[in-house]
Amino acid sequence: MEEKISLAIVERYFEKLREHLALDVAVVGAGPSGMVAARDLAAAGKKVAVFERKLAPGGGIWGGGMLFNEVVLQEETLPILEDFGIRSVPCDGGRHTVDAVEMASGLIFGAARAGAVFFNAVSVEDIVFKDDRVSGVVINWSPITRLEMHVDPLVVTSRAVLDGTGHPSEIARLAVRKAGVKIATESGGIMGERPMWVERGEEATVRDTKMLCPGLYVSGMAANNVSGGFRMGPIFGGMLRSGRKAAALILEELSA
Repeated sequence: MEEKISLAIVERYFEKLREHLALDVAVVGAGPSGMVAARDLAAAGKKVAVFERKLAPGGGIWGGGMLFNEVVLQEETLPILEDFGIRSVPCDGGRHTVDAVEMASGLIFGAARAGAVFFNAVSVEDIVFKDDRVSGVVINWSPITRLEMHVDPLVVTSRAVLDGTGHPSEIARLAVRKAGVKIATESGGIMGERPMWVERGEEATVRDTKMLCPGLYVSGMAANNVSGGFRMGPIFGGMLRSGRKAAALILEELSA
């Protein structure tokens, strides 16, 4: 029995990995924007994999505000919640509160149910850059990168890459630093996140969701950091809308 259990895990995992070495879209970071984008892309029939460095997908949702596990969303984001079957409670000013654990788990399940595949505890340490285009990601186990072990990675090719890595905007940084790309910002580089201003931050999150260079898109807090937007704290409407916009932009390019 013991051998059969191990064999079932090993065979299915490597089957899953083999099936996703060539993708339509590689989503880097399983935060709220990345999971909404992954769900929409998979629902549209695209082959999508989400690479998450941590063991648990969900990004900054789980802890709510200062470990009060509730988050806030605007009323206009309710259709996205409904797509995932996530419940909300109305509060003042046209806003709603959502249980952070329900939201994180609902986004994970919704993306997976639509067909997106998650590879957790996997870090993206580099990009594939060919013919002036981002064409994939270079992956390794997160413990290997954390321990700085000298172990070569594997490569996953993709028609598009979405940087949903949050505040660090790690994939955009790789494009700028290692590939010498001038990305679609005022400076051509990473502008850096500005301090808290909730209204402006929510606006910027959606506005700055865009293609940075051929093959590379950005969403969520990574979009804010890349283009110099304000942070907004535990209000998540802009990040959900950002993920939906990113998926629409990618679908438009892939269908062209």
